Amino acid sequence: MRSAILFLLALLALVAGAITVFASPTYKIAAARPTPAPLLAIGHPTPTLSPTPTPTPTAAPTPATVTFNVPVYKQLRNLDCETAALQMALGGLGINYTQNQLIAMQPPPDTRSPVMGHLSNGQKIVVQWGNPYKNFVGNIDGADLIPTGYGIYYPPLLALVQSHGVPNAEGGEGAANGWTPARIYAELAAGHPVMAWTETGWDRPYVGYWTTFDEKIRIRYSLIEHVVTLSGVSATQVRVNDPW
Repeated sequence: MRSAILFLLALLALVAGAITVFASPTYKIAAARPTPAPLLAIGHPTPTLSPTPTPTPTAAPTPATVTFNVPVYKQLRNLDCETAALQMALGGLGINYTQNQLIAMQPPPDTRSPVMGHLSNGQKIVVQWGNPYKNFVGNIDGADLIPTGYGIYYPPLLALVQSHGVPNAEGGEGAANGWTPARIYAELAAGHPVMAWTETGWDRPYVGYWTTFDEKIRIRYSLIEHVVTLSGVSATQVRVNDPW
C-alpha cells in the first residue's frame, strides 16, 4: 500500500525544467587479444586448445515501467498549482480533500506586494517579498509574471499532510541533502507520489533571489514557478500529472 508522499523542491526545479530519467550507460568490455601463434614449430609442439569465445556482454535489463493511480485535477485558482498537486498526491493515497479545503488548512497567506527592481539588461526582478517556506506569498488569484502573486514551498504543505493522514511523508531539496534523481526514481518505482517544483511548460527562465521582508533571508525564485505530481517512472522518463 502506498503510504508516503515526497515533496521535492529544486531537484531540477527552478534550474533545468523537466525532470527526466536517464537510462544507465551501457559498458562495453574490450575483447581479449589472442596469443600470437608461433611462426615455426620444431618437433612436436604442445597442442593448443581452441580458444574459448569471449562472451558477448548483455545489456542490463531495462527497468520495468511503473505507474500508479493518481487522479488528475486542474488547479481552480490562478496560482494554486501547489494545492492542486497536493490534492492529486493525497488522492493517490485515498485521502480526498477539495482544493479550497486544503487552502484553508494552510497558514494565512502573506499578501504584501513585492518590491521590484531591474537588472542592467532590463530583466525584471523581485528585490523583496514574503517567505514561501512559511506560507503562500502574494495573491493566490493574482498573476505571477507581473507579479501580484507567487506560491508556497514544501514545508507548510509537508506539515499539513503529516497531520492529515500521511505522518511519514518527507520533503526536502538539493542533492547534497540526499534529494538526488536516483532517489526520486526509486521512490516512484516503489509507488510513492512525488510533488516536484519546476517551471510552467518546462521553460528555463531567469532564476534569482529575493530577500524576505521579515527574516532577511534569501529566497530562490522563478516567476513561472510551478508544481506537478509525479505518478510513474520508466527507463527514460517520469509520468507527470500537471494541474495546469
